[in-house]
Amino acid sequence: MSTKPIVDEPLPLPQRWGEAELARLTAMVGQSSLFYWKGPQTAALLAEFRQHYALAHAFPCSSGSAALHVAIAALRLQPGDEVIVPAITDMGSVIGILYQQGVPVFADLEPHTYNLDPADVRRRITPKTRAIMAVHLAGNPCDLAALGALAKAHHLALIEDCAQAWGARWQGQPVGLHGDIACYSFNEFKHVSCGDGGIVATNDARLGTGLSKWGDKYYDRVAGGRDPEELAPNYRITEPQAAVATAQLTKLAAITAGRVWAGERLTAGLAGTPGLQLPAVRPGDTHSYWFYLLRLEPGRFKATRDEFAAALLAEGVACTPGYIPRPVYQYPVFQNHNFFGGRWPVRDFGVTAMDYRTVRCPVAEAILQDGVKLTVNEAMTEPYLAKVVAAVRQVASRWAK
Repeated sequence: MSTKPIVDEPLPLPQRWGEAELARLTAMVGQSSLFYWKGPQTAALLAEFRQHYALAHAFPCSSGSAALHVAIAALRLQPGDEVIVPAITDMGSVIGILYQQGVPVFADLEPHTYNLDPADVRRRITPKTRAIMAVHLAGNPCDLAALGALAKAHHLALIEDCAQAWGARWQGQPVGLHGDIACYSFNEFKHVSCGDGGIVATNDARLGTGLSKWGDKYYDRVAGGRDPEELAPNYRITEPQAAVATAQLTKLAAITAGRVWAGERLTAGLAGTPGLQLPAVRPGDTHSYWFYLLRLEPGRFKATRDEFAAALLAEGVACTPGYIPRPVYQYPVFQNHNFFGGRWPVRDFGVTAMDYRTVRCPVAEAILQDGVKLTVNEAMTEPYLAKVVAAVRQVASRWAK
């Protein structure tokens, strides 16, 4: 005889798109052009974006990965220059570095914020280091005070990867405003989305005036003409993407408020559960909970992490074991240095001695081995979250040693 799961109702799902998006798309269809430059939808997107993020120079582009590539290109890396990145992130954080012939240097994480450990970042700075990339994983702000101080002391650029952190705040200030350049994503699975899209932005005029060139084949749309002085990809956004993204941003405050409430409700409900380590948020910061990652304390349960997650699923909890399968440096593309036709020119020519087969970030590896990711969204209700908390607590109690 089957037992009824504790979470006995479907996962609540928000209605992501509606009249606001339809209105903008309808207006867009009446335009004579869908090109981004001087397009009314793209102009509206920039205006709406600046309502939330006070960044003077911004370039809307085709994805968050594109935004990060544009940011890296704007730094004008030389072959072999290094950018310190967290061991747990999306491939989009490192693709641009490699394409610009730079070297991603993976640093370890803090065990409970899941963000860059400033102490390990300091250890990995070399004379070749040009930048630190602070990825606000899952919407939890990095220690920007410490990372900013390191960047300043060593004359490095600080890039904020805000792809997962819409609505997050560092010490009361929106993420993206503390570093030299910030990148955001409108990917399908982010807080706000137009399917795919992104924005790269800065208040540094030295970087900002060229952003559109770095994402538009280095064409100068301001002066006109197609006479590029440097090599750059085509990462332009389109007017349909911009139309949907603009409408989505008008909902940002409500969406993130719902996720912040849900994440904080989970933490309050699960606090004190033996054997569980919950995500840590620094006082004064706001975590916007793209997802909720908890950890199992080693040796506290009779079940493996995967068995624990399977038990949660059986109780109706929307979750997955872990986040990404392994730290980025352990992906086959890094282990084989297979970046360009099976080769890595900067290594082959002796510009870097980096060997990703020797890289170790033990805290990051542990996080991915004992973490369980809970789904969070803005449609969740108090009764639903109470059932999730009860289910997690019961599974933890059932499998406790």
